[in-house]
Amino acid sequence: MTMELPRLYFVRQNFPDRSLADVSGEVRKQLAASPFAARLKPGARVAIGVGSRGIHNIATIARAIADYWRSQGMRPFIFPAMGSHGAATAEGQADVLAHYGIVEETMGCPIVSSLEVVPLGKTPEGIETFMDRNAYESDGVMLVGRVKWHTDFAGKIESGLFKMMAIGLGKFSGAQHYHTYAYKLGLENVIRSIGRQVLKSGRILGGLAILEDAYHNTAKLDAVPVEVMEQREEENLALVKSWMGKIPMDLDILILDQIGKNISGAGMDTKVVNRSVHGAYNPWPDAPKIERIFVRDLSDLSYNNAVGLGMADVVTDRLVNRIDWVPTRINSLTASTPAAIRTPVHFPTDRQCLEAMAPTVGKFDTRQVTIGWIRNTMELTPILLSENLRPQIEQNPLLEMIGPASEIEFDAGGNLVDRLSAAEPAVPALQHS
Repeated sequence: MTMELPRLYFVRQNFPDRSLADVSGEVRKQLAASPFAARLKPGARVAIGVGSRGIHNIATIARAIADYWRSQGMRPFIFPAMGSHGAATAEGQADVLAHYGIVEETMGCPIVSSLEVVPLGKTPEGIETFMDRNAYESDGVMLVGRVKWHTDFAGKIESGLFKMMAIGLGKFSGAQHYHTYAYKLGLENVIRSIGRQVLKSGRILGGLAILEDAYHNTAKLDAVPVEVMEQREEENLALVKSWMGKIPMDLDILILDQIGKNISGAGMDTKVVNRSVHGAYNPWPDAPKIERIFVRDLSDLSYNNAVGLGMADVVTDRLVNRIDWVPTRINSLTASTPAAIRTPVHFPTDRQCLEAMAPTVGKFDTRQVTIGWIRNTMELTPILLSENLRPQIEQNPLLEMIGPASEIEFDAGGNLVDRLSAAEPAVPALQHS
């Protein structure tokens, strides 16, 4: 007998749209107003560090930065500012950039990838600090990275330019070394300490901080001079946290179509799904409580790196069968988060996954199980929400129901019929009563 599950509403989350109208123009404006170029002589070699996250408009931004430096008579090159990503190989890291469209032909400048580093001395805590050799041997280093909350910890500085100076510039040697110290000292303390040591090298010109809104549109670009990087990082993080998109309510089951390194450093954003990379359930007090997580597949841009797998409660066999364990293990063990790659219970079909989880949330009537369904943790609208959540939906001014509730559909193979990738239903929005 088939288990009965609640019907689902197609719901739009109407977050404020903060997107910049002209991203390239804003890059030029920010860099023109910065002191970066005045610190170099014409003909100087400028190293532009670009990371591995799925940042919206990253190729456009990187190209505009390279164009700016050429217009100033400089010789820019781009290098991957990544720790263990790309399976911790020079070729793999260049390939990550290439998949974002960052190649010599589109950037108009060389892409130089290497895992070689030079030592920069020790921090007051005794942490040996490293920098990518190509960056170190340039005349100046400019970083370009997104400022956002980190998936492993909470602090005044999390992910951003400072973390890129530490983990990214340190490459695989540094990333492995720093995460070992972070296990005892805390990652924020390590990021700050290493960042300050890197700044002492005199090689850093500054950085371009990218802030995204709840739709992951480019919402702010900030050319940050080296003298104020730490303070500005705190200010930009506080701002972007205030823009964060969230799951709108507590759920019994959250369905994710995909996880991947291009979506989040942890595969799925821990502060959206309310999980810890170390295995804890609902550790973040400001996030909705999620009882069970069902992940259907890996993002194609994850290159089969399945970091984050361990935060799910159930996954499909097709996900498990896609995993490339080499980059998955390297990435997870470098970050000292082995729990993040534990293999959950898995079944051949979506139907079996849902029917296995529904009875585990403390409700005898499975029609009362509350369900949310998203593409991934970067795409929080549209969202499918079960009809038993209608009172909460109607009370939330950001939520708009599009059409009536409909049954959860499975195809002949027992897998969910995709309702999120299709166009929105061509019916009027339901008015809140």
